[in-house]
Amino acid sequence: MASQPNHAPGRADGPPDDFSRERFLARARALFYARLALLGIGLGIIVVPAWAEAFGIETTRSVAIYLVMVAYSAVNYVFLEKPVAGRVLTFVTLCVDLVVLVYLVMATGGLHSPLLATQLLFTTLFVMLFPRPLAIIPPLLTFPVVAQIQELLSGGRFAPTDLFVLIWFCAVNSVFVYVLVYLNSRDEQNHRELLRLQTSLKDLAVAEERNRLAREIHDGLGGSLSSLILQAEYLQGLTEDPRLRQEISELKSQAEESIEELRRSLSIMREDFDLVRALEDSCRKFEARTRGLTVTFRRQGRERPVGSEAALTMFRVLQESLTNVARHAQAARAEVVLEFADAGCLLSVQDDGRGFDPAAPRPSGHYGLLNVQERAQRVGGTSRIESRPGAGTRVVLEVPAATPGLERARAA
Repeated sequence: MASQPNHAPGRADGPPDDFSRERFLARARALFYARLALLGIGLGIIVVPAWAEAFGIETTRSVAIYLVMVAYSAVNYVFLEKPVAGRVLTFVTLCVDLVVLVYLVMATGGLHSPLLATQLLFTTLFVMLFPRPLAIIPPLLTFPVVAQIQELLSGGRFAPTDLFVLIWFCAVNSVFVYVLVYLNSRDEQNHRELLRLQTSLKDLAVAEERNRLAREIHDGLGGSLSSLILQAEYLQGLTEDPRLRQEISELKSQAEESIEELRRSLSIMREDFDLVRALEDSCRKFEARTRGLTVTFRRQGRERPVGSEAALTMFRVLQESLTNVARHAQAARAEVVLEFADAGCLLSVQDDGRGFDPAAPRPSGHYGLLNVQERAQRVGGTSRIESRPGAGTRVVLEVPAATPGLERARAA
């Protein structure tokens, strides 16, 4: 039996792309507003002469750097909505921010600069926007770059306290990274749990509504059909006319078949439909109604759930196939095989009739085989027709195994 994929909508195996993207956009916008705040402070340093003199910043070079920062911040914000370009530009501009930070730190005292603590802000932004191990490397490289530049500028002299400053900031960065990665993983875990709970609530709501409808149909339509059967039996006892009694008997039989169909539909709605027994009973009743046609039923493998929709599809396909055998095949035998496997379930209906050419154009108004294909596609299964003139016909339907979403919902 061929393996069939199980298309299960609403699965919550991991956080969906929409959630990750919305989270990234929210954090990227926070980065833009943080840049605006830093640009505002930078503008104050450039404009106020006393601040520029205190930091030892050259006005012309600072203005050029400032304008470059404004330009790439604006470009990053414009392309933020682009799925790929937005992420790439955000990462690149964050790295450029670090280069600007190194310049400012070296201009204001190196490892002893009061601006060095700003590096923790960029570590936080990197971890929040790109929670991957390699994405943490750029902000951590700030310290050895600053230390190397300071050592070159000081002629190779490296103060003992400088090593402590490096170790201290690296330790603080490590704590920040661990805490933020932990919070990010908790955020994703909570979102997955929320999706599972939403799926469970939907399944429970659907099950409750189906049970309510089943009760209403049973009490309403079921009661009417039962009354019809009783009235038919009463009328049958009042008349002696054989033709009238035959008509009443057929009316009663139709009502009884309608009740059987109603019970079957209600059992499917209540998720207690016995597929094997329903198929076996259908084969037995079909054989009793048709003269000269022997219908055998055989089951293989350990029974597995296939879901209510798939079970109903298999039952309808069996009905359609047996009806076609009786009407068109001129067959003496029909064999029905229900085979269970890990991937799902296979239903095969084969007859020894006259067969036909599946590639030949079908007469107008004959939609039985097309209905089989459409039913199979609706439940994520496949169907095929195997036949040739004089060699009988075989209708095969394969459906995937049921996704235990409703069982998980009831357990929750």
